[in-house]
Amino acid sequence: MKPVDDLSVTLFAELFMADQLARARLSKVLPKGMELSHFSVLNHLARKHEERTPAQLAKSFHVTRGAMTNTLNKLEIAGHIHIRPDWDDARRKLVAISPSGRQARDAALHAIAPLIAGLTEKLGPERVRAALPVLRELRSELERDD
Repeated sequence: MKPVDDLSVTLFAELFMADQLARARLSKVLPKGMELSHFSVLNHLARKHEERTPAQLAKSFHVTRGAMTNTLNKLEIAGHIHIRPDWDDARRKLVAISPSGRQARDAALHAIAPLIAGLTEKLGPERVRAALPVLRELRSELERDD
């Protein structure tokens, strides 16, 4: 067995801890009743400007269909998304963001903006900009292995 690569272990330990801390901080400032998973789906739908199937959403977020169905059910109950049958394939459903969902997403963005902008400012915009290519390439490599 190959010896443990300290650099690799340290990189992933930092990524995991940063992810956990970021999620905790963001969750605290999101509007009441909104979870990070809800915001993520609303943000995705708002940026795509097109309907998506639950399976496509599950694949985009690397979660099970069951987990995505749970999130979509909560968003539908809140009135933030519309789910309709796919008229071309009755077995599928299509998900779209509603006007209420756009408002909820915008409110969430407004709530988290000071936090993420403050962190970027604290770290320095140039250092953040320099880190992005490495993080994008890492994400790309991880997606390729899926």
